[in-house]
Amino acid sequence: MNKRLFLTAVIALAVFGAIFGYKVLAIRREMAAHAAIVMPPSTVSAAAVTQQTWPNTLSAVGTLASFQGTTLKTELDGLVLNVVAQSGAVVAAGDTLVVLDTASEQAQLRGLEAQAKLAEINLNRARELRTSGTNTPSDLDAAEATAAQAASAVDQLKVTIAKKHLAAPFAGRLGIMQVYPGQFLSKGDPIVVLESIDPIHIDFSLPQQELGRLSEGQPVQLTVDAYPGRTFDAKITAISPRIDGATRAIDIRATLANTDESLRPGMYGRAEVILPPTERALVLPSAAIIHNPYGESVFVIVDGKAQQRFVKTGSQRGDLILITDGLKVGEQIVTAGQLKLRNGAPVHVDNSAAPEAHAAPKPSES
Repeated sequence: MNKRLFLTAVIALAVFGAIFGYKVLAIRREMAAHAAIVMPPSTVSAAAVTQQTWPNTLSAVGTLASFQGTTLKTELDGLVLNVVAQSGAVVAAGDTLVVLDTASEQAQLRGLEAQAKLAEINLNRARELRTSGTNTPSDLDAAEATAAQAASAVDQLKVTIAKKHLAAPFAGRLGIMQVYPGQFLSKGDPIVVLESIDPIHIDFSLPQQELGRLSEGQPVQLTVDAYPGRTFDAKITAISPRIDGATRAIDIRATLANTDESLRPGMYGRAEVILPPTERALVLPSAAIIHNPYGESVFVIVDGKAQQRFVKTGSQRGDLILITDGLKVGEQIVTAGQLKLRNGAPVHVDNSAAPEAHAAPKPSES
């Protein structure tokens, strides 16, 4: 009985071992078959790293400021008699803008002029009497003082009358008039803004580390949102002698012609200071760059396979970007299809549908 049980157990183990061995062999064959499968190459677009002369610029956002500008205000109280100039008018230096009522001052002036004339007559008489020895030197001194005081009173009132004829202190364009005839103005009330905007300034700031690359007379290109696609040429006319203690930036002023007055004070503008270009710079289509939290990288094609490589980039112009480290001229870089690649993946280059990269692309090229 025991012998029969032993034989049954041996037979069962043999059968189980045969089945297990067969399964293991089948799994190994399947794994070998999978390993023998070669993944087809991914189709990508590629471009070579080129060497170009690369323009260098320093960019900043600034504010346009008038060449001269102020809000004209009254120096004296008075009733507006006449508004001579119109809102938005172009005026020359000295042009009368607003006239305040001077009737009371004119009446006072006539009286003071009469007093001054009488004082002058008395002075001439005192001089004649002094010549003949009839009066004393003190009498002549008193007459001279009286005449001088009377003339001074006339001059002071004339200045007051002149101040009630508000004139443009410089040539420019007026803003919106804030007064009207019949309105009573107090000292310091605003009347109108006057701006001289040709030429015009653009004020902006740059980091202090760029100071060594800046100098007066450097060209600056200005763009504003109001005129897309238009560039205005300016030059640096002033560099602040002081670095801002809070921002560690230096203030810059550039000046440009504004004959058509298309630019207005208060506008925001993007200023680009033009620096000497970099010769033999390495350039690549910006589409090739993969942006990651841990750095920027590209896929370099080596022997038909994609190899990921980290790079350092500089400024960008249109579709192109400056490569400062990590690549060599002539290397083939994947520019489209890189998101589906893994390091070492085989690739097939097809540039039939790849757009050409430009430093200054036009709408039809983008």
